Amino acid sequence: MRARTIPGAVRLFFPRPMTTPLPLHGERPERLLVIVAHPDDAEFAAAATVAAWVDAGTEAHLVCCTSGDAGADDARTDPLALARLREEEQRAAAAIVGYRSVTFLHQPDGALANDLILREQLVRAIRTVRPDAVMCGDPTVILHDDGWIQHTDHRAAAIAAVDAVYPAARNALAFPSLVLHEGLEPHSVGRLYLFWSDRPSLLVDVSATADRKIAALAAHASQIREPAELAGRVREWLTETAAPAGVAAAEAFRLLDLR
Repeated sequence: MRARTIPGAVRLFFPRPMTTPLPLHGERPERLLVIVAHPDDAEFAAAATVAAWVDAGTEAHLVCCTSGDAGADDARTDPLALARLREEEQRAAAAIVGYRSVTFLHQPDGALANDLILREQLVRAIRTVRPDAVMCGDPTVILHDDGWIQHTDHRAAAIAAVDAVYPAARNALAFPSLVLHEGLEPHSVGRLYLFWSDRPSLLVDVSATADRKIAALAAHASQIREPAELAGRVREWLTETAAPAGVAAAEAFRLLDLR
């Protein structure tokens, strides 16, 4: 991954240019659950892919573990007011992408932990949506190959998502109250799509939805202060990722097939 600073905005990281061609992925899930740590993570990671799949018929749902209440430069910022704003921005971005629902778990920003409470919340989401695929970060990445450090909340959300998929969501005796009191029966997820990975295994052609990704990112106005600058960087990133595959724009994922 390459770290880049967008003037007046958050510091971002983008995958290094692909040198070895990866296969273009021809499948899509009928029902998808995306799990991220913060508002705007899903847009940076995979908005163009989700939009392309939604256009083709996928029903997509989004879970944000936190509401981004620590995402400000000024220590005098009211975290509750910021959380409300960031939830509004995420809902607007999700509408652009085409998500069917957005759920906020209201875990603390900057202190997210892969504990039983978070895993139960994620298992509830999985058993409610009953997706055939879950998309989340790659939990194996702490230090990226170029030395960029993966955010602690990203790591926690990723490993909690994987742990919720297997074994918890499919295990009847994991959080049995979800069955006994909420009627949420066990569910087996068939595929995991991991973003922000140093070991991607496939590309998704997003030539038709790159503009939607940029528009969805622009909805996060509290975080993106230079949208035109960001748009140029994102287009460059999508183009570089796609180049070995011979398409105009692509996003990369590591796929784990659990079927």
